[in-house]
Amino acid sequence: MGKYLLKRFLIVIPVFLGITILVYVMSSLAPGSPIELLMADPFASAADIEKKRHELGLDQPVVIQYLLWLKELLHGNFGISYRTYGSVLELVASRLSPTLILTVFTTILSLCVAVPLGTIAAYKPYSVWDYASSGLSFAGAATPNFFAAMLMIYIFSIQLDLLPTGGMYDASGTHTWGMLLRHLIMPSVVLSIQQVGSFIRHMRGSMLEVLNEDYIRTARAKGLRENVVLIRHGLRNALIPIVTQIGMNIPFLIGGAVVTEQIFGWPGLGSLMVTSIQARDYPVIMGITVFVSLAVLIGNIVVDVLYTFLDPRIRYD
Repeated sequence: MGKYLLKRFLIVIPVFLGITILVYVMSSLAPGSPIELLMADPFASAADIEKKRHELGLDQPVVIQYLLWLKELLHGNFGISYRTYGSVLELVASRLSPTLILTVFTTILSLCVAVPLGTIAAYKPYSVWDYASSGLSFAGAATPNFFAAMLMIYIFSIQLDLLPTGGMYDASGTHTWGMLLRHLIMPSVVLSIQQVGSFIRHMRGSMLEVLNEDYIRTARAKGLRENVVLIRHGLRNALIPIVTQIGMNIPFLIGGAVVTEQIFGWPGLGSLMVTSIQARDYPVIMGITVFVSLAVLIGNIVVDVLYTFLDPRIRYD
């Protein structure tokens, strides 16, 4: 296991470098420049603009800019935001917690809905439960996040006045867990809609395959209760594809959070990314890229480790 993990962490290094190079080059090729936004003064001379460009290092080739950024990153310096002149590390870290809360709660909610529905659909194939689960799965996969978000705001905030339209806490300045939960319901439900559809399909297919295995028939022949056979012997092995799907869904979940956080005013990395792209704030864009890419790469390693706990037959030695 130790040798396998070492190999995986060594593979993370070139992949991480490739991701950061790609994002840095694409950001520099985007139309517009941070100088145009920073030097909005109509009376600024060409010399002032050139001086500002030199101060930010934007007068150098993109390759040199990236190498200088990477050198500072290796020393633990994420840079200074072009827009706020604050530390990128502090800015990104302040937005990391809301995004983690939203994504973790969304994943838990998705699993709580999808695992039982997928299990029942596989246990009773071609039944009403199966058709209902399949219909919910396809409907969830086909529903855009922005449409679901606007619909929920209209129903639960405007018409029924049950839930707040946005933010993480009320404007009163009081921060309580109950208040956080009320603000978390709609964005997490919106993000979980597509995840639930994907998880149901994978859970149903995996459970159908497991229930036809020899060890399931052996467990039934030994006289074990059906719920013991289904949960202890079937569900544990059927969860392996779901664990894989969770690892694969991390980037898509964060990508969906960009739109959802913007609509609900959730103060996470998604809304910060949109603001930074609009301002061409390259240091913040790269800071978010570092956190997200490391989360995805390390998350995939954690998923591989979880396989050994779900299926004792899997070994990496």
